[in-house]
Amino acid sequence: MAHELTIEPLGATLEVEDGQTILDAALRAGIHIPNACGHGLCATCKVQVLDGEVDDHGQASPFALMDFEREERMTLACCATLNSDVTIEAEIEEDADAEQIPVRDFPGTVSRVVDLTPTIKGVFIELDEAIHFQAGQYIQFVIPGKKIERAFSLANPLSTGREVELNVRIVAGGEGTAFIHQSLKEGDRVTIKGPYGRFFVRKSARKPLIFMAGGSGLSSPRSMILDLLEHGWDLPITLVYGQRTRAELYYHDEFDALTKKYSNFRYVPALSDEPAESDWMGFRGFVHEAAAAAYPDGFAGNQAYLCGPPVMIDACITTLMQGRLFEDDIYFEKFISAADAQQVRSPLFRKI
Repeated sequence: MAHELTIEPLGATLEVEDGQTILDAALRAGIHIPNACGHGLCATCKVQVLDGEVDDHGQASPFALMDFEREERMTLACCATLNSDVTIEAEIEEDADAEQIPVRDFPGTVSRVVDLTPTIKGVFIELDEAIHFQAGQYIQFVIPGKKIERAFSLANPLSTGREVELNVRIVAGGEGTAFIHQSLKEGDRVTIKGPYGRFFVRKSARKPLIFMAGGSGLSSPRSMILDLLEHGWDLPITLVYGQRTRAELYYHDEFDALTKKYSNFRYVPALSDEPAESDWMGFRGFVHEAAAAAYPDGFAGNQAYLCGPPVMIDACITTLMQGRLFEDDIYFEKFISAADAQQVRSPLFRKI
């Protein structure tokens, strides 16, 4: 049985199907409630229930929603379903650069699965209908036959049309990534859901851009950089990208070529564990160290977009702040697996 959901302070009213979560209903209506993990782990989507009754089915982590918060009628939008007509109050973020794009399901066919590195595969999906998104956003990939979903950033710009690209690093013990690496093949029918997230370039600020990425965190920056260059962005763009060895440094040749084609694009690759005897002539060290070396006078006046594992993000934020770049100009995405749930960390896309 469907119920009505009213979202304050917007005053918006929408219909929620039986078993549908508050978050899913809102996103599919084009209303962005801040969210990250989608599985009751991070508390980003916490909302206040003003009227009516909800059921969270016990999915919310006790670390994300405390007992006293439940008593105060707080709930997590990603877990809560409606038992009656409900009114909630949510922190609705205003962002001049955000497009209001309703989340939808997009079926498609796997067109290619390629090895980008020994641990990262490029998964290309030809959708039945093109997905509109903002470069930097992510989708939920429905693992065929598993009844589970996994979040992956879109690595392609919008200009690729109906074919989207996901860069998937295999995670030890990860059911979803193991299936993609070992079983997914060309011709398979799959479904993605999206777009999700608020990770995109704030173009209206008109500032030079620094992208700092590590591992498969290259996905979002690649999408954003290609989109910016294709649309004539004229301010400086720098990509600082780190991997351990040259064998893991994927899309290296593509970014090298972009530096020759676009005078405002700079590429700084960094390897942290490349054998000393190799012929690597680039930076040796970590992403935050390479960034500091590339900006000896500091980072003030820029905007920074950070994508990668939490330890890299934390080191980069420290380096940026030491170089006089602060919260309003730093945006980042982190990935967290279910095994990290106890850390109560925002799992995907969240500005500090």
